[in-house]
Amino acid sequence: MFQDRKQIILSFFFLVCTIYALRLFYLQVIDDTYHTIGSTGALKKEVQIPLRGQIYDRNGKLLVANVDVYDMYVTPYKVKQIDTTTFCRLFNITRSYFDSTMTIAKSYSRNRATLFLRQLSKEDYARVADAMVSFPGFTFELSFFRTYPARTMANALGYIGEISKKAHEAQEVEYYRSGDYVGITGLEKQYEMDLRGRRGVKFTMMNVHGENKGSYSNGEYDTLAVIGKNLFTTVDVEVQQLADSLFQGKTGCAVAIEPTTGEILAMGSYPYYDPNMLSGKQFSKYFKELYKNPDKPLNDRVATGFFRPGSTFKLVQSLVALQLGSITPQTFFACGNAPVKCHGHPSGDLHNAVRYSCNPYFYHVFRKTMSATPETNPFKAAPIMLSKWHDMVEKFGYGQKLGIDLPSESSGLLPDVKYYDKRYGSNQWKFSNIYSLSIGEGEISVNMLKMANLAATIANRGYWVTPHLVRGVGQNGKGVLPEHREVHRTDIEPRHFEAIIGGMQDAVERGTVGGGAGIVEGIEICGKTGTSQNKKGKDNSIFIAFAPRYNPKIAIAVMVQNAGFGGSVAAPIATLMIEKYLKRKIERTDIKERMLNLSIKTVEAMAAGGAAKTIPVIKPESISKPTSKVPVAPTKPKKEVETSVKTTFIKPKEENLNKTK
Repeated sequence: MFQDRKQIILSFFFLVCTIYALRLFYLQVIDDTYHTIGSTGALKKEVQIPLRGQIYDRNGKLLVANVDVYDMYVTPYKVKQIDTTTFCRLFNITRSYFDSTMTIAKSYSRNRATLFLRQLSKEDYARVADAMVSFPGFTFELSFFRTYPARTMANALGYIGEISKKAHEAQEVEYYRSGDYVGITGLEKQYEMDLRGRRGVKFTMMNVHGENKGSYSNGEYDTLAVIGKNLFTTVDVEVQQLADSLFQGKTGCAVAIEPTTGEILAMGSYPYYDPNMLSGKQFSKYFKELYKNPDKPLNDRVATGFFRPGSTFKLVQSLVALQLGSITPQTFFACGNAPVKCHGHPSGDLHNAVRYSCNPYFYHVFRKTMSATPETNPFKAAPIMLSKWHDMVEKFGYGQKLGIDLPSESSGLLPDVKYYDKRYGSNQWKFSNIYSLSIGEGEISVNMLKMANLAATIANRGYWVTPHLVRGVGQNGKGVLPEHREVHRTDIEPRHFEAIIGGMQDAVERGTVGGGAGIVEGIEICGKTGTSQNKKGKDNSIFIAFAPRYNPKIAIAVMVQNAGFGGSVAAPIATLMIEKYLKRKIERTDIKERMLNLSIKTVEAMAAGGAAKTIPVIKPESISKPTSKVPVAPTKPKKEVETSVKTTFIKPKEENLNKTK
């Protein structure tokens, strides 16, 4: 028995040894691969960087493209006894740059390639290619940098930059090398995995003199680079560029949405900058200038800004009160008997209250909503109804992220019972502590995306679709992403929306917009003005709208900081954008010219009773001719202000909460 077991074990070991011997014989005698490696010296691994996916607007116009360049890498241990002076002269770099970059490369790894010089043009590469035989250790890789033909939407599109040390070290699966480009902000970051493509690898046999001896193993282990997927956005670049021009000399933001789909048609934060500034070798220089600019052009005011909604929030108050039965469309409230003052218009029902944006009316609407409970103790009644009110308002998207396909979106603030309990103490607050919410002031804050989404929700009579910038990914660009089809319902009955839409149309045609600035022939525009308070400076001019009234195609929100009355600046800009989208041209050239020539400094001078002599205009400068100034501030004056400019653009100064309109 023991002998049998011993025989089996010996046979097993003999079999294993035989297999190893045969394999060794094959590798050393039959297969010449290792012999070839030994005779040639080394394998060269070349990483092939794919072109990044391009980005298009909804009509196929190019927003983001690529320019081919070459990046030079260095492997420190291979750099031996080179003529440093000649090298520096060849590449037009200083000795200090050479020494400092080599030190960084050695500290990273002596055996791995590290980025040495970025973005050599094809012409520069051709000029130095033959000379590189004298400089072992330096290699080139085909790369690219981004270019932005439309010169717009810098904040939404985002930019790419070198991967940070923290992000590089945090990779679960190592893909990026030190010095590689990644999306840093905007769509570039949100869709990084799609845009970056898949890099390729090529193995080449090299002899001891650095000469190419052909591909390794007939390319069996090579992989081809795969170009990144293209993004097809929902943006209408013509409407976007119109917004850019209308915001010359102004600070604020504008966003337009297609109501039934949630597709974003335009999205601008102002002052804006040419996105080409943050692409290429001048990135560091321009980024520093943009970051230090007091107007904060790097801030995305659309998705991350915080603003009080002002009188636009009265629409939400109306719908909640109608659904709860606190009011009806015929409910009448006199303009007096309220801590907020009226603007001197006729009293009326809900229609006229929306038309004239009556502060006392909506104070009473909110008061009725907060008192719709059997509880008689005001300190107990307020938390009960505020909780219900909060849940209903939240369904409009307030106090939460809407889910736009951007990496940074603010939730805003929709105060609840916990918020006021923390501020005042449990059962220590009542309606008189929160009534400013009735007209969109006080503790509530939103971004402009939410205001445009409110306009879309009203246009849809009770629902909204997740706002998004990309409708398709890939070469054909077909198919909306599933997460962008989600429908969110407010649970407000459609009939209640009709009760306020008529007032919104009258607000544009014969109400708070006034002066015909919102009327577009052949298009029924329904809108609501807002004048939101600031802690510093003049009020923000706000306007939300949708059009046409029936079968709406566009919903929009515009905010111009420190511009005062809601109908004076924001409304004309918004209606011009609506006109451009629906008619594909601007017929109201007088209003367009007025907005082009109007700067916030002009508005402030007019409000102060003075006359501005010139109107500064923003014009992005050509990146091929960089200057010391960042092209986000006003430059040369365009023309003189006409003395016939009407004072209807100026809102009289009012007290406390009476500024909302």
